[in-house]
Amino acid sequence: QVQLVESGGGSVQAGGSLRLSCAASRYSYSNSYMGWFRQAPGKEREGVAAIYTGNGNTYYGDSVKERFTISQDNAKNTVYLQMNSLKPEDTAMYYCASGRPFPGGTWNRSLLRGYRGQGTQVTVSS
Repeated sequence: QVQLVESGGGSVQAGGSLRLSCAASRYSYSNSYMGWFRQAPGKEREGVAAIYTGNGNTYYGDSVKERFTISQDNAKNTVYLQMNSLKPEDTAMYYCASGRPFPGGTWNRSLLRGYRGQGTQVTVSS
């Protein structure tokens, strides 16, 4: 059974930091894109970051590059998202997701098509 268990998130002032973590069942973790997408009220879902667990390659959305860092702990089937220099526009529900690569697909599309966790709220105040 695929299971993604998230932790972290919360409220912080602009410029602050938060860390999200996502523990996955072994099946959903191996040779998959794992990461987060987010959705703010009235906005479309947006890929935030992903890591390909097979080789550790990382991918970031343009709006979070150089502020967010994704990493993995293969022994724990867990990925982490360190979010620094947070901005009010980062406020959203963040969903951990896991998806297999597919022909012609992107990391973003793989996450959106795959499994997702229950979501955790991130709120950044100005």
